[in-house]
Amino acid sequence: MAKTKQNLELKDAIVEAIKQKKGHEIVIIDLTGNTQAVADYYIICHGSSSSQVDAITDNIERFVRTETSEHPSHIEGQQNALWVLMDYGNIIVHIFQEEIRSFYNIEDLWADAKKVIVNTEE
Repeated sequence: MAKTKQNLELKDAIVEAIKQKKGHEIVIIDLTGNTQAVADYYIICHGSSSSQVDAITDNIERFVRTETSEHPSHIEGQQNALWVLMDYGNIIVHIFQEEIRSFYNIEDLWADAKKVIVNTEE
């Protein structure tokens, strides 16, 4: 896996879509150097309600399709909107409600990976 231009454009579009819907604490986990990883990047954020998690999910799907023509191969968790996973192949997106994110704390699963915290104050 590598940092391709397509991956970088997709990653940037996903982050922008999250920002547009005021997603909280956006973290990008860069696994491009990890040969055991199933994806190049994991992007994690949370919303403060199921409505906001739904809005973030919908906006990612719509914005990414418009900007990059990419579609998720799979989306899980939309029914209850506690934890939504969007699979874009080399990029996996996790959108949580805050309490669920704190409980699972999946950022710590990749202790040796490079983590980028996105400034949402821009």
